[in-house]
Amino acid sequence: MRLLNLSLFFGAAALAVAASSKDSDDDSARENTYFNQKKVAPLPEVTPDTWEKDSKASKWLLLKLYSPWCVHCQDYAPTFQTLYEFYTTSSPGGTAAESDANFTSFYDFRFASVNCPVYYEFCSKMGVTSYPTTILYKDGEPVQTLRGVKNMTVLSKLVEETLEQTKPGTRPKTLELPLAGANSSPGALEAGLAKPSKSEQAASKEKNTAAKTDPSADALGTTNAKPAATASRTPKKAPKPVATPNLKGISVPLTAETFQSNVTMTQEPWFIKFYAPWCHHCQAMAPNWEQLAKEMKGKLNIGEVNCDAESRLCKDVRLRGYPSILFFKGGERVEYDGLRGLGDFVQYAEKAIDISSGVPDVDADSFKALEEKEEVIFVYFYDHATTSEDFMALERLPLSLIGHAKLVKTKDPALYSRFKITTWPRLLASREGRPTYYTPLTPGEMRNTRQVLNWMKSTWLPIVPEVTASNAREIMDGKIVVLGILNREDQESFASARREMKSAANEWMDKQVQLFQLERQELRDAKQLRIEEAEDRGDQRGLRVAKSIRINMDKSDRKQVTFAWVDGVFWQRWIRTTYGIDVKDGERVIINDEDNRRYWDQTITGNYIVPSRTSILETINKVTASPPKIKPKLTISSFEKIFFDIRVTFTEHPYLTMGCILGLGLGLASWFRGRLRRTRGHFRLDDSSNKAPLLGGINSNGKVD
Repeated sequence: MRLLNLSLFFGAAALAVAASSKDSDDDSARENTYFNQKKVAPLPEVTPDTWEKDSKASKWLLLKLYSPWCVHCQDYAPTFQTLYEFYTTSSPGGTAAESDANFTSFYDFRFASVNCPVYYEFCSKMGVTSYPTTILYKDGEPVQTLRGVKNMTVLSKLVEETLEQTKPGTRPKTLELPLAGANSSPGALEAGLAKPSKSEQAASKEKNTAAKTDPSADALGTTNAKPAATASRTPKKAPKPVATPNLKGISVPLTAETFQSNVTMTQEPWFIKFYAPWCHHCQAMAPNWEQLAKEMKGKLNIGEVNCDAESRLCKDVRLRGYPSILFFKGGERVEYDGLRGLGDFVQYAEKAIDISSGVPDVDADSFKALEEKEEVIFVYFYDHATTSEDFMALERLPLSLIGHAKLVKTKDPALYSRFKITTWPRLLASREGRPTYYTPLTPGEMRNTRQVLNWMKSTWLPIVPEVTASNAREIMDGKIVVLGILNREDQESFASARREMKSAANEWMDKQVQLFQLERQELRDAKQLRIEEAEDRGDQRGLRVAKSIRINMDKSDRKQVTFAWVDGVFWQRWIRTTYGIDVKDGERVIINDEDNRRYWDQTITGNYIVPSRTSILETINKVTASPPKIKPKLTISSFEKIFFDIRVTFTEHPYLTMGCILGLGLGLASWFRGRLRRTRGHFRLDDSSNKAPLLGGINSNGKVD
């Protein structure tokens, strides 16, 4: 499990957890235990406030950093707990503890743990990126880090090397280790402190032998045997049964305190609205939200937060407006951005229940059944060498896919073969059986949740999705869209039209893949020719330059062609006013370029484009040519198009536009200034008092020239 998000909530919740730990009935981890019939205090818990004191309390500190909800941490807990009990009750000689022995003070060695979801920032500063992580500290400084689940042999080897370094010659040459979860050590039999069964002794020897002969088992912890029934600890209380969510079928009002205790400090899924009583949109949505709570009775917790009363909580959640609707599971969250009708809420909630349960493991048969229900499936391929860090990164993804696609994982060789997987882990999107691969393969890129989600968002639409109010922008913006205007009421015609559009879409995509591969091969051939030419001339500098050429196949500057369809009856008014088409006259296809407010509805021959593979494919090539070979129509008036083009130009080329405007302004200012000089100078040529006398005129003294 990766580090959680809402750290501000966890810091305050930690105090409440600590205060209530004494009264908790099921908190067995904080109770005293017994090992070799000696009472052992609970494993110390380190907090940010006590870290400075705890790190200096002893020379050596073996620290376990974990999450109580992490499955790997739960598997690791008995091993580390038994290691702690075994050593703290042992004598400096390594045998069973005597009544006056003190292992901790003799070796100056202690054990402790940190609950990372509670102290998120603290664990981040310690460099924890996955759970569980075990760090050995010397005088408060880390000297060795173990990531993942480790067995007793690996941990004991680390401890023994440290103890021998502290007190040379005090450690035994051989050491019989207890089973994970045992309440006595094998050496306790000779001291008369415990009498383990023969099966426990045999299992312990077999485990230690297997660990020594199979070093690869250390990394995965596969040599940890299940504790024998006779070696169990003092009986633990039965775990609490899982509570049924939303028993009353109501939207629960939440405060800052109940939000922490019921939502962020648990792993129960919650669908919560954040609202303000004066908000008109919130008031309009209220009846649908109340009905949703009734529909989700016994299925999903529904809650609400009044942001006027809980302003601090809403500020910490960082809302963008009212109402805001978020789905929570523990510290993870995702914002709902769909429509606010009851049907939309129910559909999202049902998918959220399914996805929030985790990433299911599938085989070839179950995957085939899933393909019949889901249009888009993300498949994560893994093998025996996939690490816990990889799985933790994977578990962070499902919430963001609610309402969009399904995420599964598999290690079935049949699926390896079907999708030609040769490296692990690997991720792909299967859209109606057509794979789209996530190309980055390095461990860091596979665990980069943000990068993976960005790729998922670019591929989570079906090959031919339906355009709705919630996904219209995602489908239409930045692309050339082949949009089928279909009549859902005519089932036979509707099915045939969708089939033709899917066929055209698949053929177009195959063609684009071939063109891409051909273009890449041409660039490779050109690079190879330069290399060969430089080698023939013996030009070492030219050879280095040729080898350093990188083949850039970035498609970001190319306009993507996608396919979609819209219900022409439901969206009749919009289609008629925008494209001048009425589906009652027959199903049609348009090719829309939303960025330039233009579209094409006719083929090169002047006929209307219809839902036919031939009609669509022969027109796309003419439309995507530069310039287009078919004249487009506008979705706005010619007058509006002028201002639209000006705005687009300013947006795409702001510096050039500003330069043109500045140059135009300077030109106008220069012209205006020159005009002022001509009309408002120090003297005027047409002023009669300043004119020189003409020939034959009389000068100022009355004489004739």
